[in-house]
Amino acid sequence: MFDLNRLLCCACLAATVIAQGAHAASPSVTAVLTSSETVLGRPVQLEIKVSDARGVTPPRSIAADGLDIRYTGESQNIVMRNFQMSSSVTFNYTVMPMKSGTFRIPAQMLQAGGATLRTPELTLHVSNASAFGSNRAPQNSGQADLGKVAFAELIVPKTSAYVGEIIPVVVRIGFNSRARTEGMEPPQLTGQGFTMQKLSDPERSLETISGRAYVVFSYKTAVSAARAGNLQLGPIETKANVLVPRQSATRHTPFDPFDGDDPFSDPFFSDPFGRFLERRELTIKSEPANLEVKPLPPGAPASFSGAIGNFSLKAQANPKRVQIGDPITIKAEISGRGNFDRIDAPALSDESGWHRYPPAATFKQDDDVGISGTKTFEMVISPNEKKSAVPPLAFSYFDPVQEKYISLQSNAEPIVVEGGAAPSPAAAVGAASPAGSPTAGTVSTKPEDILPQIKERGAVVQTFAPLFARPGFWWAQLAPLVIALGLGGWKYRSRRAVDREARRNSALRREADELLRRLRRDELPPEQYLADASRVVQLKTALKQNVEPATVDSESAASVFGLDEARREELRRLFATADELRYSGASNGSVSTEKRREALELIEGLS
Repeated sequence: MFDLNRLLCCACLAATVIAQGAHAASPSVTAVLTSSETVLGRPVQLEIKVSDARGVTPPRSIAADGLDIRYTGESQNIVMRNFQMSSSVTFNYTVMPMKSGTFRIPAQMLQAGGATLRTPELTLHVSNASAFGSNRAPQNSGQADLGKVAFAELIVPKTSAYVGEIIPVVVRIGFNSRARTEGMEPPQLTGQGFTMQKLSDPERSLETISGRAYVVFSYKTAVSAARAGNLQLGPIETKANVLVPRQSATRHTPFDPFDGDDPFSDPFFSDPFGRFLERRELTIKSEPANLEVKPLPPGAPASFSGAIGNFSLKAQANPKRVQIGDPITIKAEISGRGNFDRIDAPALSDESGWHRYPPAATFKQDDDVGISGTKTFEMVISPNEKKSAVPPLAFSYFDPVQEKYISLQSNAEPIVVEGGAAPSPAAAVGAASPAGSPTAGTVSTKPEDILPQIKERGAVVQTFAPLFARPGFWWAQLAPLVIALGLGGWKYRSRRAVDREARRNSALRREADELLRRLRRDELPPEQYLADASRVVQLKTALKQNVEPATVDSESAASVFGLDEARREELRRLFATADELRYSGASNGSVSTEKRREALELIEGLS
């Protein structure tokens, strides 16, 4: 049976690899700055991400006037979703501005698996420190004595913005690296007058802050203001369960770097069994960030639809030779950084003699929150008369750095339109009327133009081959096999998990029985007798509650077995005496036979 299960797992893996090979995506590359604005002396990060490619060599040096760009390392990511595997590698660079102004990072060429990839050109605006603000909320846990255990902060790179402008925000939740975190609620970001995107998945890092090590969870999001005025973003708030040391009478050492105020200086905090820790629910809350929101200035161009940021436009029309009334597809790409949700399709600068159909749009983001990317529009137009070129496309946006509207136009695309002009309605009706038919006083109906009724292309038959002769038919047969193999593997893993749980419980019962036999013989020294007695209580509680024995103390054991106050007090004395003998360094007397009998009756009565 075991060999059959192994065979099923191997077959499932092979089928997945085959399917992945059949649907492998072509290599692609994106490049993005963590911020398009900074101040002199403050670096930003450049990330070049290459997806679905092997053997990629990153550019080790990037030359850009006014910027010092240095390579800092790379990271790899492999994701399997719906039996499809995708991989990517991200090359990281630190960009240090050397002077103020607007600088362009040129496009970079990379070789990946025989293909040549080209990154987009990026723009960085560098201001003097006096002209650029930053909102970084100081850490505040809400309780002074917990400030060293956890903190929360809200990082907003600007103190002023325009209505509708997308602002990147970073939420950071940190815990002292020596704390034991048992769960944290997803952080909640509040703020009236703002629209907010969903928080990204957290990125975990280890940082040293004010001489202490913290495990920091960073979330990325973006907000935009819906109205003008002085608005308040935040605070960020979450709750977490943290194991912290119990209050102890232990005297602090003279070398305590926190002068006796550090909650982690308790020597029992390093106890691997956690008997001297208590669970505490922390409410972690940051300070809010203030933001001055300004209205957009008047005088917006006619082609402005609300786009705010920094963008570029390029367009291409195909085919180049058509007949009057034939469709022409224009593919327009708007790339950059800003509020892509407010970007509409660019308009024709001259629509006379053209019929235009509703466009289709797709968006490909280059970062975690959709601030950077490319929005692609496919527009279908048809000429009603002879034309020599497709008119340029017009697109306008507001640049918050330059604080002005910018209008872009694509290049005119030369084309050839053949065929005669369509006959006028009067001539068409006159030609269709038979001789001798009355014309005076007769109302003629204009024939309905069929072209506007064309909404979409008809179905295209690609092949007349029978179904079983097509490659897709045989790939489809893999689906039932993969599902069956996957179910078999899941069942095998479930059985293994059940077996592990049964073995664990059996081992705990054997240990508890052996310790009870030793206690009944009454031959152990006091410290060993009490240690074994408290261990039996932990084992019985772990078996009943399905927890780790080392995490059980007298209070949790009493709650699990529902002991009355008298038996609770006996259990507390048992654990306290055992700990005293264990950590005092020497035996403090003996334990009478009566006390041993009472402890044994208490233990045997736990069920």
